[in-house]
Amino acid sequence: MPHSSLETHWPLFGLAVRTPRLELRHPDDGMECELAGVAADGIHDPEFMPFSIPWTDVSPPEQQRNTMQFFWRMRADWKPDDWHLVMAVVIDGEAAGVQGATGAHFAERRVGSTGSWLGRAYQGSGYGKEMRAAMLHLLFEGLGAERCESAAWEDNAPSLGVSRSLGYEENGDEWLLRRGQRDRQIGLVLTRERWEAHRPPYDIEIHGLEPCREMFGA
Repeated sequence: MPHSSLETHWPLFGLAVRTPRLELRHPDDGMECELAGVAADGIHDPEFMPFSIPWTDVSPPEQQRNTMQFFWRMRADWKPDDWHLVMAVVIDGEAAGVQGATGAHFAERRVGSTGSWLGRAYQGSGYGKEMRAAMLHLLFEGLGAERCESAAWEDNAPSLGVSRSLGYEENGDEWLLRRGQRDRQIGLVLTRERWEAHRPPYDIEIHGLEPCREMFGA
């Protein structure tokens, strides 16, 4: 019988994107468990909600269980025309956060969107920008995206700052509910041309993409 492995049946386990200071890696169950612990330790001031869905407003052990279920659900629901890629952010060998990307009918639209979170111990050191840049490199250079989108509440200065420093431009806004209260969310868009003009000067390497291409509809 031919040798098989997790990567044989789920090639995303072999996908990685590396920058000088961190790696994005598709997490297995063990690393997902580590990430659930990071999330439960707190990833933002409890008085401030950076997310559209207030998924951090629960206490352990429900927080860890919800986080694990999210990882499993993204894997189980994956389709080439509707995917949500979850990548662990690994810094100095430790799971530090998550950088995600989604694509609906990506082969035809060539549009991706991003979202992320980072453990509080790693915040304020430029990792947020570097992990976003790594994902954008995968989307634009690896998968051939023509446009990437993001969004942030109008008072989320760190997220908006990362987006603007990488070349995103505002693309309208919406009035949505945040913890049950109306609030303004700013939409942002990054074209391929602006990515080329604002991409970081350091090298970013993609590993293990070729076996995954059909999974992205690319």
